[in-house]
Amino acid sequence: MKQQTENHQVLKDQFGRKHDYLRISLIEKCNLRCQYCMPEEGIPLTPSKFLMSADEIGSLAQTFVDMGVKKIRLTGGEPLLRKDFEDILANLSGLGVDLSITTNGVLADRFLPIFQKYGLKKVNFSLDTLKEERFKEITRRSGYQKTMDNLDLFIQAGFDVKLNIVLMKGVNHDEIVDFVDFTKDLPISARFIEFMPFDGNRWDRSKLVSEKEILGAVGSEYGSENLISLPDEDNLTARKFKIKGFHGDFGIISSVTNPFCGTCNRIRLTANGRIKNCLFSNQETDLLTALRAGEDVEKLILESIFKKKAVRAGMDNLEKLSDPNLHSDNRSMIAIGG
Repeated sequence: MKQQTENHQVLKDQFGRKHDYLRISLIEKCNLRCQYCMPEEGIPLTPSKFLMSADEIGSLAQTFVDMGVKKIRLTGGEPLLRKDFEDILANLSGLGVDLSITTNGVLADRFLPIFQKYGLKKVNFSLDTLKEERFKEITRRSGYQKTMDNLDLFIQAGFDVKLNIVLMKGVNHDEIVDFVDFTKDLPISARFIEFMPFDGNRWDRSKLVSEKEILGAVGSEYGSENLISLPDEDNLTARKFKIKGFHGDFGIISSVTNPFCGTCNRIRLTANGRIKNCLFSNQETDLLTALRAGEDVEKLILESIFKKKAVRAGMDNLEKLSDPNLHSDNRSMIAIGG
């Protein structure tokens, strides 16, 4: 490993935000077909020869760590579909960073011993409903009971478990209280995520469920006097709350109506080795081709991060965000990585 110096803390953009959190998408494929993530007809998949190998993921991750990255989250698609997942995790576990993963949970039981072997203790389960029939509607697949069984398995095994819930009005917004109630006796965090615009997911503002609406529903159920606001974390994404006496908590990720861009420290690396400096940006920098050609990858990373816009890739209001011409060239969520 290269010796880290103060010079490696230059992963800063033009607004002085330091970036030390890398999200690596391992694969574009998924065993579910969630409405907000993938178009119903699917997406054209990148040929395998243009995807990062396990060694290339390790090499690029090492570069980012040398430049100051302290946390890496593995995403997809469904990252557990990678046949060489254990090799990837073995490589990354030696970097000395905080490792975590986001999964839909269907296959998670098969990998629990591997997670334990390599010290991965933080797992986010994507779960948008607590109703089996609705699960089929949202994901266009079965697998609800398997997901719930695996969720319980990981909680009992002592993992740090979070639930990622994409809220959509008219789809699952009536389950807000159900998910909060789910945290009563379990040491988990339920995180409500606003429906965001990506290619092919038929986004419109009428489906948004705002922070105000979420807190209103929770306050009506449990009483506003029992709703506790928790301290903001550094580089927060979720504004966190809990109900007095509950074991777990819940958070609200309002990337659309109340973004946290001012403290953003996130970098995304797609499965085909392209860096995205913002989830909403349609601008990408090809690191994989440069890596294979022996070119200076660090220079490309620094240039990409520095050019990051102040707010949501320049879409600094709902009117711009609602303009399909400004985000239609962005990928589907499944091809970006959650």
